[in-house]
Amino acid sequence: MTKNEIADVLNEIGVLLELKGENPFKIRAYQNGARALEAIEETELDRLIRAGELGGIKGFGDALVQKITELHATGRLEFYEKLKASIEPGLVEMLDIPGLGPKKIRALQAKLGITSITALAEACTDGRVAALDGFGEKSQEKILAGIAHREAYGKRHLWWEANETARPILAGLRSLPAVERAEAAGSLRRGMETIGDLDFLVAAEDSAPVVAWFVAMPGVQEITAQGETKASVRFASGLQADLRIVPADQFVFALHHFTGSKDHNVQMRQRALARGLSLSEWGLVPAEGEGTAKEKAENKALRTPAKSEADLFKALGLRFIPPELREGLGEIEAAEAGELPKLVEPADLRGAFHNHTTASDGRNTLAEMTAAAEALGWEYLGIADHSKSSYQANGLSEERLRQQIAEIQALNRSGRHKVHVLTGTECDILSDGRLDYDDGLLGELDYVVASVHNAMTQDEATMTARIIRAIEHPAVTMLGHLTGRLLLRREEYRVNVGKVIDAAIANCVVIELNASPWRLDLDWRHWRKAAEKGLMCAINPDAHETDGLAHVAAGINSARKGWLTAASVLNTRPLAQVRRWFKERR
Repeated sequence: MTKNEIADVLNEIGVLLELKGENPFKIRAYQNGARALEAIEETELDRLIRAGELGGIKGFGDALVQKITELHATGRLEFYEKLKASIEPGLVEMLDIPGLGPKKIRALQAKLGITSITALAEACTDGRVAALDGFGEKSQEKILAGIAHREAYGKRHLWWEANETARPILAGLRSLPAVERAEAAGSLRRGMETIGDLDFLVAAEDSAPVVAWFVAMPGVQEITAQGETKASVRFASGLQADLRIVPADQFVFALHHFTGSKDHNVQMRQRALARGLSLSEWGLVPAEGEGTAKEKAENKALRTPAKSEADLFKALGLRFIPPELREGLGEIEAAEAGELPKLVEPADLRGAFHNHTTASDGRNTLAEMTAAAEALGWEYLGIADHSKSSYQANGLSEERLRQQIAEIQALNRSGRHKVHVLTGTECDILSDGRLDYDDGLLGELDYVVASVHNAMTQDEATMTARIIRAIEHPAVTMLGHLTGRLLLRREEYRVNVGKVIDAAIANCVVIELNASPWRLDLDWRHWRKAAEKGLMCAINPDAHETDGLAHVAAGINSARKGWLTAASVLNTRPLAQVRRWFKERR
């Protein structure tokens, strides 16, 4: 196990012990051990364990050293497995409901005997939860809303997680001898932030071995359908994957159809009809004449040939429309007029600004984050650890931030890395719109990301005025995760996005597209209009560990869906231009 994977186990042990009502000192020992572990570099952890010196690190007692060593060597911990087995699964599931921590869950179990979300919903509905000390009507309403959201969220999956499942499936399909072509389709291909299920399309004449392989994939928990040319399976995560097999000469039309969206497909069919044609998953054929669209498509003499989707679009007088734009939001008109933008691509990014280290709540050191950015081929990396008011995230005091600035400057002078590290902060926007640091300290930084992390229940007018006040501060370079949403976890707070965008443009402030797969905030639906008005974007991973830097791929998806070009994204520019932009905007 890696150090971060071990830290995850230690943190979960702390949560499970809290659910059991264990001694607070014992709980904190695991939590502090996890934090101490994250502050050690991976190579140093390996050395300490080999040398038997881990116990010499502050916070690591004998019991913790034994557990860390066991996890590091075997990837398993008997103590952890027994602890998990001793706790009702429903209690752990309740942790997903906003406002319910281990202490409240333990109280619900002790006073009302609640051990499942179903029982919790019933207790809220009949008012028993509101009657408990420490809860009340508002808490009960919040819990009920959280349960309702959880049920709705359970039907969707993050793009990032779905893509992790889809990649090996697609690679496996393409490796089968019977398969001529294979693609993922649906909302995954369009880069939607969340998806309902996975869709795979295959071109093959002999479908039997393809279906047999698909239903026997590792991780399949249930086969929900199986036929000659179709199959559906479900994984333990609840994610469903659907397979459809078509002849090779129908593949392009089926791929376009099953990529969607529904609105895009309707508009494309209407365009075809206006030209005397019928477009369907089976082909592009004359609209007039006897027979269904499928029957006509089976006659190769009637079907318009297409080796690629570009051929299909060309047959209808259009330039190729990238899958991300196929939402029925003007892409067909733009393709006809030759006005589709050259969308930003992963290779365009030269770095990112919003990233964290172990100085606040990150899980890798400054050196490790810098090395990871260098491995990605980036030119620069911005460090923006939390400010002092984010105490829950180990926010930096003024003294600690100045120490970090000096550490970054020394790292840059050392010449150990090709990546230049920029000094920044993710500075809390306080409830009244003031910033968390004084102007003098903010002026010592290369840039400032201003974000909301508390008082999220303010009304729309108050929240909007609060954010705009921060934007108008001359030290603020960019605004972080504008709406505060956590996909499938937390709704966005109330804010007038249009007014905030206008204020950002007026004050030459960047609004980030936070590329964390749980955020993707600002939502892609706002970007096309905002960029046309002159808003500058920064695609930031908000990385809290080295692997998190790769989340920029999810941000690129959303940026492309928002019609963004490289010119509208600040971190597509080389370092010299970025530094000039920072300087000139002030």
